[in-house]
Amino acid sequence: MPKKTLLNAATYRTYPRVPASVSLASGMALAVSAALPLTALAEEVQLDALVVEDSGIVADSNPYAEPGAPYKAKKLSDSKHTRDIADTPQTMTVLTKDVIDESGKNELKDLLAAQPGITLGTGEGGNSFGDRYIIRGYEARSDVFTDGLREPGLITRDTFALEQVEISKGPSSTFAGRGTTGGAVNTVTKKASLDDDFNKLEGGMGTDDYHRFTFDANRVVNDSLAIRFNGLYSESDIPDRDPAAEERKGALLSAVFQATDDLKLAADYYFFRSDDRTDPGVAFDRDTQSFNRYDYVGQDGLDFQESGADIFTLAVDYQLTDAARLENKTRLGNTTNDYIITAYSAGRGDIRSFTGWQDNDYVGNQTNLIIDTELGGKRHTLVTGVEYAKEDVIAGNYAIDQTNTFTIDPYNADNNLWEGSTSKSDKMSDLTLKTWSIYLMDTITLNDDWELFGGVRYDHFDYKLWTAERERRGTIVPEARYAFSDGFWNGHLGVVFSPWENGNLYASWGTSSNINGGEADAGSSCGYGGLCSDSDGNYAHADPEQSTNWELGTKWNLMDEQLLLTAAIFRTTKDDVIEEGGDSYSTGGSLNTGKNRVEGVELGLSGNITNKLSGQFGIAVMNSETLESYDESLVGLPKANFAEKSASLQLKYQLTSDFAFGGNLTYASEMFGGQPDTGARLNIRTPGYSVVDLFALWQINPDMSLRANMQNVADKEYYTAIYRGGSIVYLGDARSANLTLSYRF
Repeated sequence: MPKKTLLNAATYRTYPRVPASVSLASGMALAVSAALPLTALAEEVQLDALVVEDSGIVADSNPYAEPGAPYKAKKLSDSKHTRDIADTPQTMTVLTKDVIDESGKNELKDLLAAQPGITLGTGEGGNSFGDRYIIRGYEARSDVFTDGLREPGLITRDTFALEQVEISKGPSSTFAGRGTTGGAVNTVTKKASLDDDFNKLEGGMGTDDYHRFTFDANRVVNDSLAIRFNGLYSESDIPDRDPAAEERKGALLSAVFQATDDLKLAADYYFFRSDDRTDPGVAFDRDTQSFNRYDYVGQDGLDFQESGADIFTLAVDYQLTDAARLENKTRLGNTTNDYIITAYSAGRGDIRSFTGWQDNDYVGNQTNLIIDTELGGKRHTLVTGVEYAKEDVIAGNYAIDQTNTFTIDPYNADNNLWEGSTSKSDKMSDLTLKTWSIYLMDTITLNDDWELFGGVRYDHFDYKLWTAERERRGTIVPEARYAFSDGFWNGHLGVVFSPWENGNLYASWGTSSNINGGEADAGSSCGYGGLCSDSDGNYAHADPEQSTNWELGTKWNLMDEQLLLTAAIFRTTKDDVIEEGGDSYSTGGSLNTGKNRVEGVELGLSGNITNKLSGQFGIAVMNSETLESYDESLVGLPKANFAEKSASLQLKYQLTSDFAFGGNLTYASEMFGGQPDTGARLNIRTPGYSVVDLFALWQINPDMSLRANMQNVADKEYYTAIYRGGSIVYLGDARSANLTLSYRF
């Protein structure tokens, strides 16, 4: 790492080390000489050295990547992270625009599932179908952020409008608020730019009726105003699972207005609709420990999954003084998720339908004051802020009126035998969750070798939940209303020791808190993260679950800062765990009786390995254990939906200036089924797997390029997630291939 220099905030800048253009510099020097009068040439002239830096950045490249090393992210988009990734005392996995595009993965869940330390959860009867992530063994489906603000709802997420994906590992409550036990995901959207006009049109075709079209255009209206539009239309069958299929439509319209030298306004509107026939996978027989591989059993006229998003964000950035900057973000959003999904139950020998609908309205506001100045002879970068968030979530299900009877054959593709009608229920639950937060962070440069980070955050919430009278497993559950409020403190401490020019050692400590009922999609289904009550019906007596993380690591900027190597050992302990009370569909639970731990080692690499070979690599080796539980038989068991070993490797080799090729390797060890935060069910397991993808890139001319992707080259049959009870497992995608033509004009 470069030695830190104590300068006023107005002059403290970090410039990338980019090779100078010698020929351009020489040409300019000659031009200057030629312009001098002949009499002046007779005199000795002392000129300052002229350094010309060529960033190599094209208009629509990722502004957060290291110039000249598109696989390496240099910094995070969130201004609360005031140092480069290499100087941040925390494990960060960042997927740049080039990594995302060249992988050929178009859904956020597929990108994240390939990353070390992350697994997928399933949609089930007690929580919605949608993108569900588990980071380092801990539920993170509500810990997804976009441009630094929490994203509302559990929906399908496409990558068409993404510039970068930032995965922070370990508790991040100081930055993100409630939750974030194992980590958090922040997606960074493509934004309007005043730098240049550009248009980029992409069209893709492939196997399984794959069609995908995107359009990205930026217009500089004048010196102060720019507008950018990203559009998407895509459709395809699920490989080897037809008629399971996906259809997506999306748009992101953004604008930036530089009102004055010090004041910048930005706004964007995000629109997204998906219309899918979701494949819930195949059955697992717990008695024989076997997987029953059969055809997709979804029913015409019955099965669907539709999700949508309409989200508006306004950002104000004001440079108050040379040393102080004020920023404010406001977000208004609505997301919806409706589905009827049919699956076959091997144990029961029949089909079962999962149904649900959810409507989430979100209001959020975040204000940050960032001060970079010298205090007491030391450089301080202070971030203080306040945040408000309000989530209104209503949910229900669908009634299915089947007018015929039939026996389904899951091994026969012609299973569309269903007849009847469906109707959408009135709302069955209504949640309002309000949160007020205040935080203060400071990064102190003690000297050239030592930097200290500290932060504290207080969150106060009001929770109100109404549930309708319903029948649950033959028992009538009466209408109920719940309301409580609470508050909690969390903090971070970190120290970075960097006596070397290119490397450092760091240590960090951080905490997080999860509230009772914090998973907004689960209502009062205790075992799925919804509100839990004890045997006496008490719910407000549950303290927030508390997590603590210790991490010791090192980061090294090599190859003239074109390659970042990271390594860390960590331990996360979650205490006061709220456990389900046996029946996960009920509201009953055991309050603050559990404790578990995840510890391990994580290694990472990203950037230019040689001048022709680029790569991003990560590996996580972890161990989990239930330390305490209301049920003594669970103590000592590992966590569910947890892969002890996982790895990801993406390589690209630039064979010529116009042609490159590469591939991806994803590995995950076996996983057990069961309830999160309770000991796993060892008789339910999915085997480990390795999947290889390939890609090639051809720059046909300066304006046109062609990319070929082949996913799961060996057509490996593998399972990405397992239903908590073990009856259903999710299938990974079979082999597929596609071509994408890009035209810039």
